[in-house]
Amino acid sequence: MTDVVVEAEPAQAAAIVDAMEAAWEEGWYPHVVVHRPWSTHNPRISGEFARPAAIRAYLLRELAALLAGGARVEITAARRATGFDDPGFFDALDEGADLRAKKLFLFGPERMALSLDRLTHYTGTPAESFQRYVLFTNYRMHVEAFLERFGDAEQPDRAGVQMPAYHHHRPGGTGVSLVEIGVGPSNAKTITDHLAVLRPEAMVMIGHCGGLRNHQDLGDFVLATSYLRADHVLDGVLPTTVPVIPNHRLNQYLIAALERREAPYRLGIVYTTANRNWELNQAQELASMNQARCVAVDMESATIAANGFRYRIPNATLLCVSDKPLHGSPKLSTAARSFYEQSKRTHLEIALDCLDHVRDEHPDGIPNADIRSPDEPLLGGRLTRADEGS
Repeated sequence: MTDVVVEAEPAQAAAIVDAMEAAWEEGWYPHVVVHRPWSTHNPRISGEFARPAAIRAYLLRELAALLAGGARVEITAARRATGFDDPGFFDALDEGADLRAKKLFLFGPERMALSLDRLTHYTGTPAESFQRYVLFTNYRMHVEAFLERFGDAEQPDRAGVQMPAYHHHRPGGTGVSLVEIGVGPSNAKTITDHLAVLRPEAMVMIGHCGGLRNHQDLGDFVLATSYLRADHVLDGVLPTTVPVIPNHRLNQYLIAALERREAPYRLGIVYTTANRNWELNQAQELASMNQARCVAVDMESATIAANGFRYRIPNATLLCVSDKPLHGSPKLSTAARSFYEQSKRTHLEIALDCLDHVRDEHPDGIPNADIRSPDEPLLGGRLTRADEGS
């Protein structure tokens, strides 16, 4: 493949991405080098990619911004793509960071290729179908409401997939994808591990929860302000001593959408557990809930939020109270069915309202400088010129 050098003109970002895609189609990892004349400490940053077509819209936006700022970009085909069956492929998946060097992209090409393949496996839809805004649900009823709203949404190409995904397409990938992740933190971790390589603009969980306060009714909403991480599935890579909070702008938009509908809601800490039957051995979990003044308990929210923090993806949680286990209102079949039918459309509409505002007010992405780290990648979120000079 002929090396490609693109300079100055933002419109030529398409030529860069075309060259990246051509290298991939020919069996190479496209190697991208960005020369930044304004940066004192990191004037040259490089990285490799796999299946760049899966993040084409993202790459076009990010590269155009760099070119507009005076960057020079080089594309080479420096290394043959490693097959999944190559013994060296597994070793290349380790996410261990080198803090001595600023990276171009958060993930290596092997990690990217594996995640894109697994997204198709788990969701029944191509990774390229995912839109920039992603909703997660643990109930089929939200899928039904989504398909009522978007009758032309893309659906899984086969039955029986573990976490089916549905996509309402818009130009440039600015539509909404909904993933039915099921119940439990393991699926929540799995899907967000792999979805992270697509660099979504926002992730919002719209699940159900148990209300923990007297003054909550079935159908009331809970907007998470923080999480007590009792799910433990990410403890090895993100200690529970690290604070994790939702994105402030997303919460602002969710509050505005709730208040426009005069929907009852409560702000507070959500307790996420991996134990569906925590009520059977209550002492330790209740003590933690009381100490943290939690307002709700669920099984996915903190997991999604923690991975959102790890991978620099703005996220938020809007739950709906489906039972009150501490107040004589456990989740029983008849009452649950009635509640689900009444709440599903409102719940989805509030989340979609929030994402509409994100799309309109932050077309280039929600600023996320508050979750940067020393090894923050260049293509990692909305940063200021001062940030990029580092």
